[in-house]
Amino acid sequence: MRDLWTRTGSAARRWIKDPTVALYLRATVAAMLSYAVAVQLSAEPAPLTAPLTALLVVQVTVYSTLKASIRRVNSVIVGVVIAIGFSAVVGLSWWSLGMIILASLVVGHFVRVDEFVNEVAISAMLVLGVTRLASQAWDRVLETLIGAGVGLAFNFVFAPPVWVDTAGESIEDLARRARQLLLEIAEELGRPSPVEQAAARLHEARRLDQAIADVDAALRQAEDSLRLNPRVSEGLLSRIVLRTGLDTLEICVVVIRVLTRSLTDLAKRRNGDERLFPSDVTVPLGELLEHVGGALVSFAVLVTTQVSRSAEEAEERLAAELSAAWAVRENVAHQLLRHVQEDPEAWQLYGSVLAEIDRMLDELALEHRSRRLMEELDRASMANAERMDRLGRFAGLRRLARGERRPTAGRKA
Repeated sequence: MRDLWTRTGSAARRWIKDPTVALYLRATVAAMLSYAVAVQLSAEPAPLTAPLTALLVVQVTVYSTLKASIRRVNSVIVGVVIAIGFSAVVGLSWWSLGMIILASLVVGHFVRVDEFVNEVAISAMLVLGVTRLASQAWDRVLETLIGAGVGLAFNFVFAPPVWVDTAGESIEDLARRARQLLLEIAEELGRPSPVEQAAARLHEARRLDQAIADVDAALRQAEDSLRLNPRVSEGLLSRIVLRTGLDTLEICVVVIRVLTRSLTDLAKRRNGDERLFPSDVTVPLGELLEHVGGALVSFAVLVTTQVSRSAEEAEERLAAELSAAWAVRENVAHQLLRHVQEDPEAWQLYGSVLAEIDRMLDELALEHRSRRLMEELDRASMANAERMDRLGRFAGLRRLARGERRPTAGRKA
């Protein structure tokens, strides 16, 4: 019975942490609250626009909710203004309906409401079809503001979870899949490799390359959850650490795909009847691939670890894996050089395999990562400084438009 309760509790926790489930629950509660508020403030007997707006704007992160709220309110206001303008000139007919739809879609595109561009036309049509145009129009605007405000306030008061853990799990899973592929390649080095088997590894590497899109989507959601979230104090640093980590893993995955391409070409040259590499090279080369796979997993753990002590342990493991990999790499390089001297035609494929492994080791190096983090932090700081400078210039222009002047030194004295 205790095991049953334990499994049920863990399943419930996974269910609650699922982004889709969290979105459904938050959107439902926000829609109910917005309807309760709209009933008290709106003149409509059934103000369903408010819960509809809350349902549309509430997202799994505060940042995405704010963006959706602004676009939704903007689209409704633009649609209402267009409907009022058309009603003053023409009535409702088939051709005026077509004109208002076309005008709403065009204006919605220019005001950049993005996914709510159809909402401009919908608002204009609904307002144009009512009898009490002015009252109905501004009631719709009021309900939209209520729904957007309640949805935004709900996400600020009850801050959504930070989806960093979900993105971290995706990044670590990608690294473990890459490591497993390298281990499978290492096991096949010591025996004859048919072309079909080598091509299967190439297709697996391509699938691994395609999985980066899913990891990138999870990371974008995590980045949005860190913006404007009161639970997070160092959102910028966390975003940069995760993004640069995924960029490095993406480069390594691409290099693995190129590596499997080289091994497939080598298998074609061997005709599947002999080993891909000489017997004295297969063991150290397989060991080298194992160390590279271990370094990939250690790197993923390093970039997704939030606790400093665990991060130090992950960094030590990564440094140990890289050191061991470079030591084995030197042995492999000497062995391959000797065989290339005996078989000069093999130098291109042997050299490409070694160069691809070197590229992964260089990307995973701690010095390279530190330099990349500093560059991204500097770039983010410069971007923030430029935004603040633009805001300062804009404030200065507003003061000039109002006829104000900055106090001179004499006035200050």
